Amino acid sequence: MSIKITNKDVKDVTVLGIAGRITIGEETKQFRESIRGTVNDGKNRILLDLGEVSYIDSTGLGEFVSSLSHVKGNGGQLKLLNLTKKVHDLLQITKLATVFEIFEDEGRAVESFGAA
Repeated sequence: MSIKITNKDVKDVTVLGIAGRITIGEETKQFRESIRGTVNDGKNRILLDLGEVSYIDSTGLGEFVSSLSHVKGNGGQLKLLNLTKKVHDLLQITKLATVFEIFEDEGRAVESFGAA
């Protein structure tokens, strides 16, 4: 079961909309390639809209951390938007909610990146 990833630019921020389950296998590979491809395209201000993500396993969590490191290593920022209760609770339990900036409003999230 693959995930669906949409891509849109809002100002100078790339918003990646993720839908589905981010689990070991093809889903994490697809997620990783999407982040890496975005950075390789010269876009390093990334907002992940997770409003349609129903589940993330430990491999998916690891990929989130790896992606954050990759984006930061390329001088960028990676932030999260629209977490479902299940995903929010998971990030709280694993203490990753303290690592990522999390937003509920896309406009505020985009503004948080500041001017390019």
